Amino acid sequence: MSETASARQQARRGLAIYFFIVVIGSAFFEWKILQTGEQVGASVGLVFALMWTPAAASLVARLALGEGFSDVSFRWGGQAGSRAIGVAWAFPLIVGFIAYGLAWGTGLAQFNPERILRRFSALPVPIGFLASVALSATAGSLLSCLSAAGEEIGWRGYMLTRLIDAGVPQPILVSGIIWGAWHTPLILSGQYASGAHPNVSAALFMVNIIAFAYLAASLRLSSGSVWPAVFLHAAWNAIIQGPFDRATVGTPLAVGESGYLTTIVVIVIVATATRVRSKASEAR
Repeated sequence: MSETASARQQARRGLAIYFFIVVIGSAFFEWKILQTGEQVGASVGLVFALMWTPAAASLVARLALGEGFSDVSFRWGGQAGSRAIGVAWAFPLIVGFIAYGLAWGTGLAQFNPERILRRFSALPVPIGFLASVALSATAGSLLSCLSAAGEEIGWRGYMLTRLIDAGVPQPILVSGIIWGAWHTPLILSGQYASGAHPNVSAALFMVNIIAFAYLAASLRLSSGSVWPAVFLHAAWNAIIQGPFDRATVGTPLAVGESGYLTTIVVIVIVATATRVRSKASEAR
């Protein structure tokens, strides 16, 4: 057997073990969350365990096949890693101000920041909101890395590279579909990123997260480090689910992780960012 065929077979065995653990573990924790009937924010411990299931599955697969951990790429990645971290940090800020700004400005949703301005009550409303965004983009994002790392060590630190090594066609697309499907039960139940029509929310979320997966994969592969993907995921959760979502009332179909405006803006920015990064890489 050639070295390439052997590596492909090894990757496929790893994926089989990985998906078995992900499905069993995720089904258990999502079932427990579904039983509560409450929004996911009320089940912090269960959500944290669910988010670390992909990392746990990758650990089991690695140990079962006697693989090491160096390919997770916990190294920073030098200048490429720093640039990728910069893109990861800027992305949710750009999406938030454009998508939510359009929604607030056109009346598709209402800007009502009362829930986030208590600690900044002495400041004018716009300054207080910007201060809340800044806090979420810094301390909030770093704290969010604790949970986001669980997913990214599994999704981009193991699954993506094994899909590539296994010769799966369109591995980034496949990884995005799997990632989106993983969230779907909680969206359809109305407990996560869901509007008045959960089926529509699930469809929009799937498109959004596939585009997001392309950016996460681009940052992971171009930098050779898993940290940009971790920080991208963490910053998104801290910034979008934080001040932007909390300051928004009105039509949930427009914004949020399953909003059509958010999805359109994400697609445009991801397409632009990945094209620019690709051209920059070719130039180097």
